[in-house]
Amino acid sequence: MVQTKEVKPINFLYFRAETRLDQLTNFLPIGQQLIKEALGLNIWVTGPVHWHYFGFVDPDTSFTLEVSIPVSEIPKDYDGNFHFKRTEPFKCISIVHEGSWLNMPQSYEKLMKFMEKNKVQPTAINRELYVNADFTHAEANVTEIQMGIR
Repeated sequence: MVQTKEVKPINFLYFRAETRLDQLTNFLPIGQQLIKEALGLNIWVTGPVHWHYFGFVDPDTSFTLEVSIPVSEIPKDYDGNFHFKRTEPFKCISIVHEGSWLNMPQSYEKLMKFMEKNKVQPTAINRELYVNADFTHAEANVTEIQMGIR
């Protein structure tokens, strides 16, 4: 079921890279590295790993990816391998995708049809929240997809 919502501001520890769709698997280890970094700084991890996509409009072109984890606070004097930020409110349409990530295009298609039907304009900012990421049993994956809207 597609819903419209506004996500409140969140503190994130994140990694940013320019990439393409065919390179995404290279970034799978980053979530674990972010969690390790947060724990080493004695900062609470407050939610699941997120992947944020900026400027992703065509599967054949590059875009900006941020692999992120929500955290309880932003340290003042951090000088490490990653970055911290607090986001602005994020207005989006959202759907929960259950099962293999290979089938996620069908969930994105539902979001696109919702936007078209309701005359909603996208912002080219998308988020995927990996509520449960099961690398052994793909049918157990639970991913919330959020597409930014104006």
